[in-house]
Amino acid sequence: MFNFPKKKTEISTELLIRFIWVSSFLAMIFALPPLGLFLGIYFLTGELILGAVIGFGLHFVILAFSGKISKVITKIVS
Repeated sequence: MFNFPKKKTEISTELLIRFIWVSSFLAMIFALPPLGLFLGIYFLTGELILGAVIGFGLHFVILAFSGKISKVITKIVS
């Protein structure tokens, strides 16, 4: 039915490994600090809403600097 063009691109294993490492580090940086802050506030004070709002806010602050964080991590890994 559909004839998609066949594209053959050579991607080195070094590039794939670097991509996996950078992606893993970014995922940890984006997820773990807000989650830790949320759980810390929740377990220490018992305030679910306060912990969620602060954790969610920190998550978006980190996302605002994701481009710069990605460049630094890419330099470190390469």
